[in-house]
Amino acid sequence: MADKASEAFKEFREYSVAEFFRKNRQMLGYSGAIKSLTTAVHEYVTNALDACEVAGILPDVYVELRKKGEGYLLIVQDNGPGIPKEYVGKVFGTMLAGTKFHVFKQQRGQQGIGATGVVMFSQVTTGKPTRIITSTGNGMIYEALISIDIKHNRANVEDAKEYPGQMRGTRIETELKGVLYQRGERSPDEYLRRTALANPHARITWKNPDGVVTVWDRALNVLPKIPKETKPHPKGIETDDLMYFAAHTKARTIKAFLMNDFSRISAKKAKELETLSGVDFQKKPSAMTWDEAERIVKAIKKVKFIAPPTDCLIPIGEKELEKAVKNVLKPEYYKIITRPPALYRGGVPFIVEAAIAYGGGLETESQKSNGNDISIKIMRFANRVPLLFDAGGCAITKAVNSIDWKRYGVTPQTPVTVIVNFTSIHVPYTGAGKEAIAEEEEVMKEIRLALQDAGRRVSAYLSGKRRKAEMEKKKRTLEVYAIPVAQSIAAVTGADYEDLLNRLKRIVESRYHEITEEPEPEEPVPEEELEEDADAEDV
Repeated sequence: MADKASEAFKEFREYSVAEFFRKNRQMLGYSGAIKSLTTAVHEYVTNALDACEVAGILPDVYVELRKKGEGYLLIVQDNGPGIPKEYVGKVFGTMLAGTKFHVFKQQRGQQGIGATGVVMFSQVTTGKPTRIITSTGNGMIYEALISIDIKHNRANVEDAKEYPGQMRGTRIETELKGVLYQRGERSPDEYLRRTALANPHARITWKNPDGVVTVWDRALNVLPKIPKETKPHPKGIETDDLMYFAAHTKARTIKAFLMNDFSRISAKKAKELETLSGVDFQKKPSAMTWDEAERIVKAIKKVKFIAPPTDCLIPIGEKELEKAVKNVLKPEYYKIITRPPALYRGGVPFIVEAAIAYGGGLETESQKSNGNDISIKIMRFANRVPLLFDAGGCAITKAVNSIDWKRYGVTPQTPVTVIVNFTSIHVPYTGAGKEAIAEEEEVMKEIRLALQDAGRRVSAYLSGKRRKAEMEKKKRTLEVYAIPVAQSIAAVTGADYEDLLNRLKRIVESRYHEITEEPEPEEPVPEEELEEDADAEDV
C-alpha cells in the first residue's frame, strides 16, 4: 500500500497562480472570441483611467484595433503619470501584484490580474510578448517587451531600452488571436461608449479595424474627487479576517489593534467588546487564538457601531451623470436618482445611482420583467466600469427585471434605457472576470428603491405625454369640425364666415392651451411609499 501511495503522489507539485489562470483563463473573462477581445480592451482602459485619476490628470485615452494576419493588434495609450521602469515587469508580468488588492478604497480594479491577464492571453494565443512604452515625463522613454514566466509567475523582460524623448504616459501594443471584432452590444465600441457615459471627465478616442475614428469628448473638465482610503468596519469581518489582520498589525495589544486597524472602534467600544468576549485585550494580537477571535467576532455582532464613513465612496454624481446622459444618449427625458449610502454584509459601504432615460435616439431592447415582455435596455456599471457580459447572473439585471414596469407606464414599444452604477470599496463580483455583481440582499433592495423612485418620475412624464397626445388629437378634431360649423351658422344667421371661424378656433385654442405646458417636477418620493410598491410587486 505504501508503494501505491508513493506512486500516486509522484506527480504531486505546486502550481503558480499564473499556471492556474493560464489553464482557467475563462475565469478572467477570456471565453469566446467576442468577449475575449472586449475583456482585453476593458482591462487596459480601466488601468489607464485609474492611473490618470490617481495622478490628478484629466484622462485622454486612445484605443486602436488593427487587423494583423489572423488576429489583431490592440493599442492603448494614455496621458497618465507613466510607470517607473523598475515596476514595468511587475505591472504587466506578475499575477496578483499591484497597488489595489490590499487597500480598502474604491477602485475600478481590485485584484492585480487585469493587465497581466491580457499579456498572458496574448502570449498563449500568439506566442508573442507585449510591447510597453512608458515615460514619467522626465525626458526619458522606457521601452521593453514583456512576457510571463508562467511556471514562476514572474516577468520576462526583453529588448529593454531607454532613450530621450518627450512623452508622459503609457502605450501598450498587444497582439491577439482567437478573438473577433464584431460591432454590437458586446463589442469594444459599446464598451467604450458606456465608459464615456460613466466617466464624463475622460476623453476617449477609438479607431476600429475599418479605420473609422470615434471620439467621445469629455463633458466635464473637472476630475472626480479621489476616494479616501478607509479601514475595515468591524461589522463586516469574520473570524479569519480578524486572525489575518492580527498577524500583520503593528499594534502591541489587542485593544490597540482593534482601535487602530478598524473604523468606529473607540476605547469605550473596545472595553465593551472585552467585557462581552472575556478575552484579555492586553495580549499581543499575534498571540490571539482562533477561539478568542471567534468570541470577539460574536461580541462585535452584539454591539452597535456607528456606520462606516462614506467619504471613501465617490459615485458619478447626479450633475455629472446628467451631462453624460445628455452627451452620450441624448434622450427626450431622463431622471437620475442617487440613494443614500448603505451597507451590505454588515459593514461594507456602497452607493447606488440609477438613471432612467426615455426617447430621443434610444432604441428598444426586449427584456423579461415579472413574466412580461418590456422594452428596457440595461446598462450596468460597477465603480464606473461597464459590465457587458454575464448579465443574467447580475444583481442589477435581476433587480431591474423584478420590477413590474407596466405600473410605470412602460410598454413593449416604450424606448427606455436603465442605467445603474454600483459604487463600493469592495464590489462583490460573482467571479474573477468581474462581469456580474452578487445578489446581496441589501444591494438588491437599494437598486429596486432607486429604480422605483426614478420610475415614478418617468411615469408622471409619460402620463403627461399621453394626455398631451390625447388633447392634441381632440384639438385637431375640433379644428376640423369648426369649418363646417362656421359655414352652417353663417348660412343660417348671415354672420361673417371668417369671423365665426376665427372665434371658434380661439375657443378651441383656449380650451386646449395647456397641452404645451410641461408637467411640474415631482417632490422626492418617500421611501415608505417605494417600499409599498416593492411589497405590491412581491405579492
